[in-house]
Amino acid sequence: MSTREIVAEGLIKTFKGDVTAVDGVSFKVQAGEVFGFLGPNGAGKSTTVSMLTTLSLPSAGRATVGGFDVVTQAISVRRIAGVALQEIGLDPIMKSMELLTIQGQLFGLSRRDSQRRARELLELVKLADVTERPVGKYSGGMRRRLDLAMALVHQPEILFLDEPTTGLDPASRRDVWAEVRRLNQEYGMTIFLTTQYLEEADQLADRIAIINKGQIVVEGKPNDLKAQMGGDTINLTFSDGVTVGRASDEIRAMATRVHADRDVLRLYLPNAAAAVPTVINRLQAVGITPLSLTLNQPTLDDVFLKVTGQRFSPDADAA
Repeated sequence: MSTREIVAEGLIKTFKGDVTAVDGVSFKVQAGEVFGFLGPNGAGKSTTVSMLTTLSLPSAGRATVGGFDVVTQAISVRRIAGVALQEIGLDPIMKSMELLTIQGQLFGLSRRDSQRRARELLELVKLADVTERPVGKYSGGMRRRLDLAMALVHQPEILFLDEPTTGLDPASRRDVWAEVRRLNQEYGMTIFLTTQYLEEADQLADRIAIINKGQIVVEGKPNDLKAQMGGDTINLTFSDGVTVGRASDEIRAMATRVHADRDVLRLYLPNAAAAVPTVINRLQAVGITPLSLTLNQPTLDDVFLKVTGQRFSPDADAA
């Protein structure tokens, strides 16, 4: 019987040429949890997902999905897990009903039950009105929604979504968000989510982990991670990096932490709003005037920047 948990213990994946894509990754996703998995381009996100979904063998370490070992019990993992990956493998000549019906039969459903399930899912992902159109004529967003339906055919207990809303317009993206929430809340489905959008992780995930250079560098609830940033931020924009450096030297002692990012200087400090006049007066006293100033609460982007040293990039994982 499935536990609906995902457990990774010291997962390692190496490739030829002594390239280590995943280096000792460990975490536990609780039953019924939405777990966000974030990282820079090439950090090892997709490589980790490929091991958890039995598409790639670990070089070392161990992982279980639903209580089943991903190496020795791979067939059981595939029966209780649904997978929607970055690359959408849909036959462009076939139609949606055909694809979903075949998928259902592959999982042991009768043809009649497969067709019934296909109709349910096409209504769910709002594709019921285009069933006569070949998939090759679908838009990118429509293909993404059909791929999600394919992952749900066998009513999985655990769902892996690898950047499920990439390429979707904002309205379609929010439709997918609503469906992910519904699957989690109504069916208690455990969801493992990698995403290009920090807002998506903030909206959906109960907990997140950030992987960098093959290792997990931080893990926790989004609000807890943002609270650890040390208060609100004052963001100061200058004309060039040299001025940013000068400004940083002048006001560094006023903040709990300072971070320079190209032409923007970020000051992390409690009660930031009250500190704005003091910051501006100090800079103007030495002849430095910022081009703009904004006041922000900490975001996941700030967390990401702190632990990886770079801004979150909406690119696919190179690994």
